[in-house]
Amino acid sequence: MTTFRKGTENDIQLIRDLAEKSWKKAYLNIISLSQVEYMLEKMYSTQEISSHLANPNYHYFIVEQDSTPAGFIGFEFQYEENTTKLHRIYLLEEFKGKGLGKKALHFLKENVAESRDHRIILNVNIKNPAIKIYESQGFVIFHKEAFDIGNGYVMDDYLMEFILD
Repeated sequence: MTTFRKGTENDIQLIRDLAEKSWKKAYLNIISLSQVEYMLEKMYSTQEISSHLANPNYHYFIVEQDSTPAGFIGFEFQYEENTTKLHRIYLLEEFKGKGLGKKALHFLKENVAESRDHRIILNVNIKNPAIKIYESQGFVIFHKEAFDIGNGYVMDDYLMEFILD
């Protein structure tokens, strides 16, 4: 059974661990190990996650399969006017291909539908095979951009969106 448990300060280390394990599997065929390590430190430091949890619009949920942490999702209501941003959705390798990503996106859509937002946006690396999953769930590419993330690294991303009816 798949459940989504609200993330708290007590889950910071779990989120960090899940991020490290999932990123090293997801991104090493796309970007260098040094860039993965740089981004993990920048985006998943205890301080960074704590600041997200302090924001009332930013929510983390631990994706659990049969009470076992399988990944997490992080999103922010009102990132832009009437728009929620899906900042993070990651699953451990052994839980991929079981429909958990689709369930997490459905969970996100339900949460957004209960908010005042009617649009979801996300960034995804142009080489990330997850693009196909997003597209299968109704997301469309609306822009392509290279983002300077510091330390000489760049992320080449598609920006995708989903409009709630």
